[in-house]
Amino acid sequence: MGADGVSQRVNSPRFSGPMTRRAHSFKRNNNATSTVANSGGGSIGGGGGSLGSLNELELQINSPRSEMGTTGLLSSEGLLETVPERKHVHHHHLHLHHVTHRGGGGGGVKGLLKKPIESIVVELGLREKKKLGHWMFLMFCGVCLFLGVLKMCATGWLGSAIERAESDANKELSGSVSRLIMDRSSIDYGYRDGEGDAERTLKMVDTGVIGREIAMAEESGIWSKPNSDNFTQCIELPRNHKRLDAKTNGYILINANGGLNQMRFGICDMVAVAKIMKATLVLPSLDHTSYWADESDFKDLFDWRHFINTLKDDIHIVERLPDVYAGIEPFSKTPISWSKVNYYKTEVLPLLKQHKVMYFTHTDSRLANNNISSSIQKLRCRVNYRALKYSAPIEEFGNTLVSRMRQNGNPYLALHLRYEKDMLAFTGCSHNLTVEEDEQLRQMRYEVSHWKEKEINGTERRLLGGCPLTPRETSLLLRALGFPSHTRIYLVAGEAYGRGSMKYLEDDFPNIFSHSSLSSEEELSPFKNHQNMLAGIDYVVALQSDVFLYTYDGNMAKAVQGHRRFENFKKTINPDKIDFVKLVDQLDEGKISWKKFSSKVKKLHADRIGGPYERQAGEFPKLEESFYANPLPGCICEKS
Repeated sequence: MGADGVSQRVNSPRFSGPMTRRAHSFKRNNNATSTVANSGGGSIGGGGGSLGSLNELELQINSPRSEMGTTGLLSSEGLLETVPERKHVHHHHLHLHHVTHRGGGGGGVKGLLKKPIESIVVELGLREKKKLGHWMFLMFCGVCLFLGVLKMCATGWLGSAIERAESDANKELSGSVSRLIMDRSSIDYGYRDGEGDAERTLKMVDTGVIGREIAMAEESGIWSKPNSDNFTQCIELPRNHKRLDAKTNGYILINANGGLNQMRFGICDMVAVAKIMKATLVLPSLDHTSYWADESDFKDLFDWRHFINTLKDDIHIVERLPDVYAGIEPFSKTPISWSKVNYYKTEVLPLLKQHKVMYFTHTDSRLANNNISSSIQKLRCRVNYRALKYSAPIEEFGNTLVSRMRQNGNPYLALHLRYEKDMLAFTGCSHNLTVEEDEQLRQMRYEVSHWKEKEINGTERRLLGGCPLTPRETSLLLRALGFPSHTRIYLVAGEAYGRGSMKYLEDDFPNIFSHSSLSSEEELSPFKNHQNMLAGIDYVVALQSDVFLYTYDGNMAKAVQGHRRFENFKKTINPDKIDFVKLVDQLDEGKISWKKFSSKVKKLHADRIGGPYERQAGEFPKLEESFYANPLPGCICEKS
């Protein structure tokens, strides 16, 4: 209460000043009326009850709906009275009410006629104002009812769509937050431990980074595949296909050389060569002398029965040489690289007919990419995408890892980070490595006799796009393209070379996994020391990923991107390494801002996401695009 007895709630935003003061005035009038009753006394019989009714009337008149002025009442002269003068009017009003109550019906009329003109005007004015207040209240209720009906109609038309959109957005945000928190603990498949990751996740949640990154990912469409609606697979045998002749011109033995995917390409080519020469193919043997020194055989890597059965209408395949030829010394032959069909028909076939058993010492790149008949190209694809199915243990475990990567329905990116020691030594690339590490690579290059290049300018090769992207460059690329830091990444590669080389990538993208981090030792034990089998597992996970990014155009990159094109053009990012590393250098030198860098990177890769385009023949077969990296034309056709 203030010093004058007025409540301090006068200044509250919920109450207007006049309303509060009216309540206060009513209290004072109550006291004043009691005084009059005591002094003038007996004329106001039953004063207590009448006074209570009068008090109620006073509050209703001065309600927020009343149009009566807050500063005074009408006087007999039509002027406004001030608030202090309202006491006088109030006494006249009190007297009028009491007399009317005391008299009967006729007495009420007489009493009204005997009333002073001032009191009559006041009473009539109050009645009219009360009616007006009722009408305003009814109008207000009507408006509210109309708005309610209008809202229900609008909700019926638009509400469901709005609620779905809000629900999806909330679920996405909630799911992303949950993924960030659970990635490290779910099923005990974290790639590393420590407080740093948890603290970083909580910080991202607190600062709202997650919401911004989700919005960025949705706006940029980083997971959307390129448009390929007008293309379809076309590798089936024609209806008028001739039945396979039982006669054979001889038997071909092959030793598929290189790593897993190089051997895969070689096997596809040798099936095509057997078809060209009407020869019988003996189940392939695999190279055990490559860098990985893997002892796995064809039956370990592939479903060999499925292989034979799938191709039964194309060529004859046997598990081993018939006994009648077992004692014959095979004729060894190294086919010329990038050869055309005519080479095998005119130069190799006569030798096969003469010796009956021929052994091809090499299988890699022994058939041209282009200018091959359509039937042979389709056969190569039937081998690659239908017949060469991985063995059950590889397929099943690969699918298990795919499920773990898709935890809670998340998309994931498969990253072929070819930053291993053998690749860096072969290419001579040592950007961001120490002098000692560079020397180790040079020594390895000299120790491998079949690597022809020994002295290589790594700096020059990097600027020409001939080096794998470093882990740091890869991180910059992913960030510039709009991938948020919580992106789940499957690493399709061996151990990265160089001390601390993975730090930048791991700091920017904590959710990096591999077959090792997603698996227990017991699960991996059947594949231990079998690098080709592990490469097969990685192939399965990479093929099914939502986005595939490769940092070097090696055989794994060629095999996976070609297979993804064949499987309805799944999104595959092919970095423009020549222009990208120039942008990285400009960013490091402070010549461009991050915003400009990101904009240029997005523009640079807008049409490098694995969309359909026709493979073109080049001047030199070695420099043209591989058939297995882009089977269009040949195995993918435009819809008529």
